[in-house]
Amino acid sequence: MLPQRVIRRWRYSSRSRGSTCSQTRRCGVAVVTIHLVGGGFIDRHTGSVEIRLVTRVDDITAAGHLFDAPPDPAASHRFVADDRHHLLIAYADDGTPAGMVTGVEMTHPDKGTEMFLYELGVDGTYQGQGVGTALVQALAELARTRGCFGMWVITDEGNAAALATYRRAGGVSEDRQVVLVWTFDE
Repeated sequence: MLPQRVIRRWRYSSRSRGSTCSQTRRCGVAVVTIHLVGGGFIDRHTGSVEIRLVTRVDDITAAGHLFDAPPDPAASHRFVADDRHHLLIAYADDGTPAGMVTGVEMTHPDKGTEMFLYELGVDGTYQGQGVGTALVQALAELARTRGCFGMWVITDEGNAAALATYRRAGGVSEDRQVVLVWTFDE
């Protein structure tokens, strides 16, 4: 495993279902340790997950089950080669990838740089335990440390779990927004 830099540590409690933070910084790449505390908040797993900023294609491949489809090696190499692309993976105590979030920094000449939360995925075994929220919060902290003025995400209006996760992590809805897409044939 790569040497890692602590971005932030979150400690979750069953009472608040929120986070209290103690900031720690070291040199290197990024790691966040999230302690999942028992009680009503954590039902199947106790212990901790560790969130790492992934910069190696091997780590992406090992966490392939967290993505919508198996990661493409060429796309994975392009992703890690661009320092504006970020992949955070949460690892369970036994080293199993439990969840991931990807973010892409986007810069506009008159607006500055913001983080686009591209995708969030949590293994079914770890869903409903705060892992997704912790990943989103860790990406938001990474965005702050990289000088982004904000972060945004698009999700289906009927995806209640995703909406709840993003709201728990501090996201707010913007009214009257429309998403248009272009699909190109291969």
